[in-house]
Amino acid sequence: MGPETEGAEVRFRVLLDGDPAGAAHGVDFNEQGLATASEQRMYQVIRQPGSIDDRTFEIEFLDAGVGVYVFTLG
Repeated sequence: MGPETEGAEVRFRVLLDGDPAGAAHGVDFNEQGLATASEQRMYQVIRQPGSIDDRTFEIEFLDAGVGVYVFTLG
């Protein structure tokens, strides 16, 4: 995932069960679930601590011009 235009930045937010991810945020995000994509690469969006439960995550792009090619879960 990353900006479609080289040198651009795209802001986005990740929610877990409708709320900011808090302690379950991935290394590329803060506790409010906010991040900026500045290059094409894989971003760690969720890192769920403790037991693994069924959850719903959402990615909301705050800027246009992002390309997303693959998601991996597990």
